[in-house]
Amino acid sequence: MTELLFHTESYLKEFEATVTDVGNGGVVLDRTAFYTGGGGQPTDTGTLSTSGQEYQVTGIKRVDGNLVHQITGDLPANGATVKGEIDWERRYLLMRTHTALHILCGVVWRDYGASVTGGDMKPGEGRMDFEFENFSAEFVEELEAKVNAEVTQDRDISVNNLTRAEADKMPDLIRTKINLLPPNIQEIRTIDIHGLDLQADGGTHVANTREVGVIKVVGHESKGRINKRIRIALEG
Repeated sequence: MTELLFHTESYLKEFEATVTDVGNGGVVLDRTAFYTGGGGQPTDTGTLSTSGQEYQVTGIKRVDGNLVHQITGDLPANGATVKGEIDWERRYLLMRTHTALHILCGVVWRDYGASVTGGDMKPGEGRMDFEFENFSAEFVEELEAKVNAEVTQDRDISVNNLTRAEADKMPDLIRTKINLLPPNIQEIRTIDIHGLDLQADGGTHVANTREVGVIKVVGHESKGRINKRIRIALEG
């Protein structure tokens, strides 16, 4: 099983690991700082290097329960010690984007009580779908002002772990319309934007809302009778 270093340290840019398996277009490592994907956040990219040779990591693929770091061309040898380096500019922008979406979700939940029905992101842009029957252009302007007000509150953001029993006593941890946590997961990782939003989440985030920057609502559309989409982008 690969140790997920990003679960405890989102700002880790480099790491050392051992190749434990080779195949399926890449290598499995005993530990990794590459985000492995999920929750709408794409996998990281970057490099692995060993013995003076550098390998481009194009993403992570799950194969038979293993996390395969995808590499084009030749592969490092099984048992090799490698140095991993994250494409940090891309990762940090994804961290800012993911936190921006949590701020959006937190404001919508707090002020309007709407559940999330879907979401996705790429560096600097994202979208969330909410269970709204109606909203107007004026509402969207109000929402943009509210989320940016939360950014300027300089709210710290922390990562914690709860037992399944503790999490089950906190229904607000799951903001999606359907609880997507498999019943066999007994430890729940949470992201807490202090004073605004506490959610179950496995992704990477910045340490304070001020790092997000200005959030712009760049689009909104109806995806059904009670399903409305809000698109955001980060300035700068």
